[in-house]
Amino acid sequence: MKQPRKIQFKSVGVKLFVILFCTIVLLSSVLGLTSYYAAKGIITDEVAAASSQSIVQAADKLDFLFAEYEALSRQFAVDSTLKADMELVNNPGAGTVAKVAAEDRIRRKLDSVKGSDDRLIAIRLVSRSLVDAQSYKSAGVSAVRSDEEIQARMKRIDEGKGQPVWFPVLAKGFFEMYSESSMTMGRLLRNIQNPAAEYYMLIEIKGSSVTDVLSNLHIGQAGEIRILNPAGQIVYGADNALLGQDSYIKAAVQPAGGQEQSFTASDESGQSQLVVYQRLATADWTLIGYAPVSDFTRSADKLLYITFAVVLAAALIALLIGYILVRLIGRPLGKLARLMEEGEQGNLQVRTNFKGEDEIGRLGHSFNRMMEQISLLAGQSSRSAAEVLATSEQLVKASGATASHAREVAEATGEIAQGTASLAAEAEAGNRNVERMGGKMQEVAGINAIMDSSAERVLDVSDQGAGLMQKLVAQSESTVQMMNLIQENSAMLQESTHLIRSILSPMIAVNKQTNILALNASIEAVRAGAAGKGFIVIADEIRALANQSSQSIQSVSSITEEISRHIENTVKVVSEADPLFREQITSVRESSIIFESVRSEMEALLGLISQSSASVAELDSFQQQLSESMASVTSVVQQTSASTQEVASMSSQQFIVSEELVALSAKLEELAENLKQSLVSFEG
Repeated sequence: MKQPRKIQFKSVGVKLFVILFCTIVLLSSVLGLTSYYAAKGIITDEVAAASSQSIVQAADKLDFLFAEYEALSRQFAVDSTLKADMELVNNPGAGTVAKVAAEDRIRRKLDSVKGSDDRLIAIRLVSRSLVDAQSYKSAGVSAVRSDEEIQARMKRIDEGKGQPVWFPVLAKGFFEMYSESSMTMGRLLRNIQNPAAEYYMLIEIKGSSVTDVLSNLHIGQAGEIRILNPAGQIVYGADNALLGQDSYIKAAVQPAGGQEQSFTASDESGQSQLVVYQRLATADWTLIGYAPVSDFTRSADKLLYITFAVVLAAALIALLIGYILVRLIGRPLGKLARLMEEGEQGNLQVRTNFKGEDEIGRLGHSFNRMMEQISLLAGQSSRSAAEVLATSEQLVKASGATASHAREVAEATGEIAQGTASLAAEAEAGNRNVERMGGKMQEVAGINAIMDSSAERVLDVSDQGAGLMQKLVAQSESTVQMMNLIQENSAMLQESTHLIRSILSPMIAVNKQTNILALNASIEAVRAGAAGKGFIVIADEIRALANQSSQSIQSVSSITEEISRHIENTVKVVSEADPLFREQITSVRESSIIFESVRSEMEALLGLISQSSASVAELDSFQQQLSESMASVTSVVQQTSASTQEVASMSSQQFIVSEELVALSAKLEELAENLKQSLVSFEG
């Protein structure tokens, strides 16, 4: 009974079948999936381009809407009548009638602007104090609030310095008091001449107006449109509950007026979204739209089903082709492999019965001829193996003797090499010590040179110091002489002051007598009556002159006293300084003597340094000679060591070759024996 054959995965036929099957299935899958993803990418790119154009048009509409209200705010800012009315209502000196008329004009203007545009909820002129009574608004709107959040928004308008500032859509309006959402534009109406007449202008736009502008913009079936601020927070969206929250899809920063852009991103659930966006030119916001990529690629999914069908058909075709290949190639090769295995076991009589003329048939015929040649070679190899075995025994004996001699030579050479290496190491160490000694000698020579130059500089300084000390002694002696002259002049000045005092004493007595005479003359003139009036005038003049003379004498006396005190102080100071100057002269003379001794010591030190430098120079020459000798010894030792190592290396190599020769001889003997035994198993 014929046993069923098992499938062997190492078979060439099975490998060809697997390769062909995998190749056909893989090519079909790659081609189908490539087409699917290419179509999906093309559809996505086309939709992205179309959506980008739509988002640009919608952004232009929003910019146009915002530009209208910015232009309206500029009209208010340059309206001279409105400016005059605001200055009038803030003028404390204006009449009540004029203020009421101005307020009425302001309100009517606000009402007319609001009534002409149904997109507006309100238009306000808010006082910078945020007081509702001082603010103006269109009819039918709520009052002004002044809590912290409102103040923060007004601060943003202040920071705008007269430029439009846009606030996002708020669910209950700017003051959070409406029943519907609104978007607000704020602007400070500045008045440089009258800051009290500055107002915040607030234009509150219905949130539905933005929705109307974006109503024609649709991206996909489940797409959504949003407006984001630079921080990625939602400024406008279909759901007012999301206002002010962070958007999970954010657009990249793009300069105003740049090209539209698109990209794909994942939402919170991981679903791929197609995103298109455009930055607004008026406000610092970005209009963004996104929709699931699956909304646009449903038509491309049909290609995926077609790909699966093609892959299945290709797999069936590959199975059929693989079966044919196994029958045509796998089975003949398997039979040939079994015959080769029988030949491996020693049966050289196996033959194939392939009758075809193709490659398989030619392979069978060649196998038959090969087995015949192997039978002949087996007989010849058996005879040669016996001869090789005899020769290898003789080679083993000769190799053993050679290896023994080579081992002895290698050991002797190794001992010589070790001795030479130790001698070379000692020579190198001696050479290094000599080099270090030379370096130290050079350092000593350098230090001696430095000490020599330093001693010379100290000697020069000592000479200069001695000369300066001599000059200082001469100057100190001159100073003592001058102090003596000052004492003599002071004594003469004291005598002069005594003379001045002795001269002033009679003058004081004369002034007293003159005053007495003038008084007596006045008394006599009074007694003489009318005839003595002239004498009274003369007596008065004499008395006045006497008084002036007395004052002058007193001034001179006080000045003389002061000069006398200064002279006495000067004499006292000079007397105190005189012993100090004499001590200074003594110290200077002693210093001069010390400088002379230092100079003599430095001259002696300079001579010793010169002797030391000469000795160091002689040692340096001896060291150079010793270094040259050590270098010669080191060179000779190195050459000897290199030659010894080379001989040792050659001996070692010879010993290794001898050992290898012994091993090869033993191996040759073993191979000859194995060859003989192997040939016995073949049937000739």
